[in-house]
Amino acid sequence: MSRPNPVVLFGFLVSIIVVLGGLTVLKGGLFVAKHEADTLHLVQIVFRMNMGQWPHLDFMTPLGALSYAPIALFTWLGAGIGHAILYAQIAVAVVLLPAVWWAGVSRLPRGLAYLFGALVMVLCVAIAFGTEGQTISISMHYNRWAWAFSFVAIALAVVPPVDRERPLVDGVIIGLCLAALALIKATYFISFAPAIALALAFRKDWAAMGWALFVGAGVIVIVTLFAGIGFWFAYVQDLITVSQSQVRPKPGMSLGRVILSSAYLGATAMAILGTVLYRQSKEDAAGYVLMALLPGFFYVTYQNYGNDPQWLPLLAVLLLAMRPKQVRYNRWGWDIRKGMEIAAIAMFAMAAPSYINMGTSPIRQVTFNAGDYEPILMTDGKNSDLQLPHVRARRVDGWMTLVKEGSGLEPMEEGANRADVGSLLGEPLPYCRLKLGLPGWVKTVADDLDRAGLADGRRVFAADIFSSYWLYGSLKPLINGAPWYYGGLPGFDSADYVLVPLCPASPEERKQILDDIMALEGVALKEVRRTPLYVLLDIERK
Repeated sequence: MSRPNPVVLFGFLVSIIVVLGGLTVLKGGLFVAKHEADTLHLVQIVFRMNMGQWPHLDFMTPLGALSYAPIALFTWLGAGIGHAILYAQIAVAVVLLPAVWWAGVSRLPRGLAYLFGALVMVLCVAIAFGTEGQTISISMHYNRWAWAFSFVAIALAVVPPVDRERPLVDGVIIGLCLAALALIKATYFISFAPAIALALAFRKDWAAMGWALFVGAGVIVIVTLFAGIGFWFAYVQDLITVSQSQVRPKPGMSLGRVILSSAYLGATAMAILGTVLYRQSKEDAAGYVLMALLPGFFYVTYQNYGNDPQWLPLLAVLLLAMRPKQVRYNRWGWDIRKGMEIAAIAMFAMAAPSYINMGTSPIRQVTFNAGDYEPILMTDGKNSDLQLPHVRARRVDGWMTLVKEGSGLEPMEEGANRADVGSLLGEPLPYCRLKLGLPGWVKTVADDLDRAGLADGRRVFAADIFSSYWLYGSLKPLINGAPWYYGGLPGFDSADYVLVPLCPASPEERKQILDDIMALEGVALKEVRRTPLYVLLDIERK
């Protein structure tokens, strides 16, 4: 097989980082066009980390510390939050570059090495999360990063080296990649670590496995030295809490639909076909490994918002790299090599819209009119480099019922299957759901609290799924709070007030939070302020 030139491959990877990464920073900031709630969630966590707080220990999140630590590092160094996000993405690509280069030169033919490298680099520096949506979004950046580390670890474990084995290099890289997965998003580690271990065992590469375990243990020790042993218990507790939560039991389709619905059945069929054909090529051990990877691929796709099967090109690369060198036929008379190539090409075609979208996202950022945007935090200063379209920041719209007394629509309520939005201190709450303009809503509420003298140095527990009010005024974040609500009352003990939005992003979570508070013993709520947007309640603890 034709091998990649090591120098040319390295230069190719560097050029992708320089071009795509350079394009992302060329505009002078990050200009997102949707998912502002996710973006504010990111900002909350980064700002908390800049205060010296640790995820899990000081605030609740199911995401690992490494999801946000690179961004927090650059804000700590003085960058605005928008630039820090972009610099962090470039830094992740730079860190992965040697590992991607090694996977290419040690295991893949020339064309696949360049393709594999391009896929991983795009996952690192894209400013779109995938699918076919042509808008800029930093939402779920950690999923892209986790896929990038997964691609490298899986390729090194599954594809045998072309020349002699180098277990030290392979094991160190695999161990670091798995440690990164555990500290970015545990779902990826849980889904792929068993199959990676199985691949090394089938290859009898015990030395690489030993080095991977050694490096992984070293990362655990280092994190423990900085954060303490309690970090790991708190991390596990956050994962358990979220797994048992009914707030967001799944971010999209059910697992069955991710595997078998019309939109995914073709990908599933091609994946199974390719792995079965590989097994029929007399490569039973590696065939079992590919089959062991499929449940993890499906589960991660199910867990990720958008349910984008971004694993497809990885499996296609694996099939092409390991297809038989000679023509072989199965018992049905099929050409196995040709069949694997057809399955791989089909998977590339199905994954193309998502990867083209991600790969072209840096180009799109430099083509729009920055005059249509404003800071998502609605303030000047260094953090004004994270921007959002005016319409998404200022057009504050919500869904509300048109059923009112005298409207004539009252009979329509029967069978409307409207969710119970609950009551507040015996008064029914209005049915309204905030759909657009979250920054404008939060900014207006925070400013009103400041003007009323109710914010300075105080903490509010928001009865909603989002709690970004402290980013816009003089409020303080909750101690042990949750930037994104997953259930329970995290941080309530430190709250001075309960803020009840009259048009929340999630009326269901508002009801759940209020029910949980009213069920507490020794706690009473007293209204201290009411506006058309919210009710503020003082917490009286007995």
